[in-house]
Amino acid sequence: MSTSSLAIHNLRTFVIVLVLAVHSFLAYLGSSPASSFRFDDPPYQWRSIPIIDDSRWFGFDIFCAHQDVYLIALLFFLSGLFVWPSLAHKGARVFLRDRMVRIGLPFALTVGVLMPIALYPVYRVTAVDSSLEAYSQHWLALPFWPSGPVWFLWVLLVFDFGVAALYRFAPRSGNALARIIGGLSMRPVAFVVALLVASTLAYVPLALVFTPWTWFHVGPFAFQFCRPLLYAVYFLAGLGVGAYGIERGLLAPTGWLVRHWAAAAGAAIATFVLWLGSVQIAMSADQPPSLAVQIFEALSFVLCCAAGCMFMLAIFIRFAGRHVRVLDALKPHAYGMYIVHYLFSVWLQFALLGLAIIAVVKGAIVFLVTLVLSWSSVAAFRRVSHAVGIFGPAQRSAPTAR
Repeated sequence: MSTSSLAIHNLRTFVIVLVLAVHSFLAYLGSSPASSFRFDDPPYQWRSIPIIDDSRWFGFDIFCAHQDVYLIALLFFLSGLFVWPSLAHKGARVFLRDRMVRIGLPFALTVGVLMPIALYPVYRVTAVDSSLEAYSQHWLALPFWPSGPVWFLWVLLVFDFGVAALYRFAPRSGNALARIIGGLSMRPVAFVVALLVASTLAYVPLALVFTPWTWFHVGPFAFQFCRPLLYAVYFLAGLGVGAYGIERGLLAPTGWLVRHWAAAAGAAIATFVLWLGSVQIAMSADQPPSLAVQIFEALSFVLCCAAGCMFMLAIFIRFAGRHVRVLDALKPHAYGMYIVHYLFSVWLQFALLGLAIIAVVKGAIVFLVTLVLSWSSVAAFRRVSHAVGIFGPAQRSAPTAR
């Protein structure tokens, strides 16, 4: 595997670990309200923070806020990198069949089976009748079907179908994307500027209309109103870079981004502080923020998102273009860990409620145990033959000597 490819695969695994960390720490945010959200009360804020503990640490707020700005956009960028080469190798029909097995089936199973189990503690903490029968009645009375973190999968599947249709009816469009986007990445400063302009056009108008916090939710399908076009921009950016070749341009192992990794780190910190300040200004007033403040907040979000993504890419291509033992162990199971981890993190947070332990320790316990349980359960599942294609190739035990 090439240096850049290895770095990207390491980064994808690390991003999944960050997702597990975010969901493990949500119960201990210093900014959370005093008590848990009731299961039946609109606007159903438990979708964002399912369990609220009395132990708090504001450091978790900073960490989770930063990941919320850039992490999902980075995931869409990474997801787009290998789409066009895969289409060219498999063809549209086989590609979509594999995507349905790899993305559509886990989404359906997670939403239909895991989420009702994972979210029972959310109902339980405020319920008068904690029976499973009462829970099922309250669950079915919701105006949507909670999907949790796997909402990402159905949006990614829509993007994949769109690209497959483009490949089917305009097969040369990949070369055009490679020439335009990939060629632009040969001039990284111009690439970043173009990414910022496209992100601004995709995000700011929707953020002004819908606010940065409002969610769309119909059945099991959910996303933040202000972000789908932003995610499409990052997915297409990854698509173009991948079609051009990740060893060239932006992601080259000795390229501009790698040489300026320290500047990327500084930009990520500076833009995050800028975004935090804009949010503070927007939320500190007793009345809704002015249009100028809303635009400032939205623009700072776009800057912070791009800077965070560029920093993560730079740091991994610079320092992680090699085998890392911990990431190598997690890598085959990382996608499955993303699918199942919410079940463990929510139940662990529920189990630790009321215990006189400081928030940092509780967060660490939930994260480490979630990581171990997610990894071990997926590793066991992949040993079953019918798991092929869902979490990756089946993992079989080595034959014993005779």
